[in-house]
Amino acid sequence: MTAGPVLLDAPSPRRAGAGPQGLAPVAVDRAERLALMRSGELGSVHSWELVTAVDGPGTRLTVFLSGCPLRCLYCHNPDTLAMKDGEPVRAEDLLARVARYRGIFSATGGGLTLSGGEVLMQPAFAARILRGAKELGVHTTLDTSGFLGANATDAMLDDTDLVLLDIKAGDEETYRRVTGRSLAPTLTFGRRLAERGVKVWVRFVLVPGLTDDPENVAAVARHAADVEAVRPGTVERVEVLPFHQMARDKWAELGRTYELEGTEPPTPEATEAVRDVFRSHGLTTY
Repeated sequence: MTAGPVLLDAPSPRRAGAGPQGLAPVAVDRAERLALMRSGELGSVHSWELVTAVDGPGTRLTVFLSGCPLRCLYCHNPDTLAMKDGEPVRAEDLLARVARYRGIFSATGGGLTLSGGEVLMQPAFAARILRGAKELGVHTTLDTSGFLGANATDAMLDDTDLVLLDIKAGDEETYRRVTGRSLAPTLTFGRRLAERGVKVWVRFVLVPGLTDDPENVAAVARHAADVEAVRPGTVERVEVLPFHQMARDKWAELGRTYELEGTEPPTPEATEAVRDVFRSHGLTTY
């Protein structure tokens, strides 16, 4: 986990309004757009990038869908929160882009990652893309908070090789403080993934003064261990991600109030101490 993103013939990552470069937007009226989105033929796409060492194994085409029900205080992609701000892209066009990189995926053990925003805001589109990717022989990953896990059909999960499950806090009070929503759906989704045999990488963002309370950290570790206990081998790893200020300018550009303006990143020592908490539960942790 020491290597940074490597961009290969892709747009600058996660810029406000960058758009899905190389994927032709579709000109349709509102009624037709809604009908196509309901069928999964059309999705609202913010951007995409080809990266190595993030968003799953190998080199991955990570596609950021627009729309999210959470309002995380530390959101790194605040420009993906509104679905209307994405560009309409046809599933067939995105899958043609996936097919273009099959050689790279095969050579690196990589594949496709659907991220956001929140992927499960657009379940029909996500399902169509995952099915098409599997038909191409491409490894598939969902990056999700799990809050909308009920939107994922069993068929969608059968087409998903890996879920990056963001457990943003360990108790209801802290989770609501961080996201404005409830923790319970994420935990239910985690158990369901284990029951269906879908591999999971748990992600936890360590934010000083927000998510670093020892009781909260211990609770997140217990939740991850509980998922692993349902089906041993499900949680392949935990990634403790130190908070950073890289999104601060995005918040300012969007005219949004950023409550964590004065928050410093955690020290390496504090981050490693939190990783040790997860390791104490027998979880491989980075």
